[in-house]
Amino acid sequence: MRAGSGARRTAAGGPGHGLRARPRFRLVALPHAGGWPSAFRSWWQVLPDDVECVVAQLPGRGARINEPLVNRVEPMVDALARELAELEPLPYAVVGHSFGSVLGYELTRAMEAKGLPPALLAVSARQPPCFPSEPPFAHLRTDAELLEHLTDIGGMSPGLMDRADLVGPSLRAIRADLEAMETYRRPRSGVRAPILALGAVDDPVVIGDRMHLWSLETSGGFTHRTFTGGHFYLYTPANAAAVAALLLPGPAAPPPAVAPPDPLPGIRAGHR
Repeated sequence: MRAGSGARRTAAGGPGHGLRARPRFRLVALPHAGGWPSAFRSWWQVLPDDVECVVAQLPGRGARINEPLVNRVEPMVDALARELAELEPLPYAVVGHSFGSVLGYELTRAMEAKGLPPALLAVSARQPPCFPSEPPFAHLRTDAELLEHLTDIGGMSPGLMDRADLVGPSLRAIRADLEAMETYRRPRSGVRAPILALGAVDDPVVIGDRMHLWSLETSGGFTHRTFTGGHFYLYTPANAAAVAALLLPGPAAPPPAVAPPDPLPGIRAGHR
């Protein structure tokens, strides 16, 4: 996904190696505001070899660091949908974390309009669109205020507070994504795909009681699961494994057994 991905989870556990098995299923993963594909590195370690994980990499970070930032949801989703539609057809699920939940929701709507719907949409650590962002907006904070906020919620190491040379590009990408999220408004129609709403009971950012209202955004099934681990709980290996188990279909059924033909008269079975 040129507009989305910078990496695919592979059998070797990271980008740059070929899959050992032909994928039977695909996960389309959308990280938090400012997130790089490496955010889902723990997922690469827990997924089966025959499950492909395509992770979004938006402009202004990673391999796309020199591209202009985008601060609105619609053009991001348009590009993601075009690229996803060009991938080899596979059954797939969409999983988005925090800001990625907004992108995942709109990407699901776009893919349904193309006749290429996901089997499931998982939204994590983000309140549903019926609760729009309200002032004071995070994207309008000063760099120092934004850094302090990110450190408080576990999104930035305290040791980077005084390293403007290192965090500058990341802050610009985070600010653009936050502006996209905070200017986003609920669409007139939801999705048909089932929604799995995920959150942490100790998340300092999201009001947990609101997560069940993602049920209003789908005409399909709805499930709600909670974990522990703060706002970035989804990236710990144990939680990654638990959530992946909820997203993936069961293993492909083995081919039916076929009884061997009766041996020809005068020939003992097993001999030629």
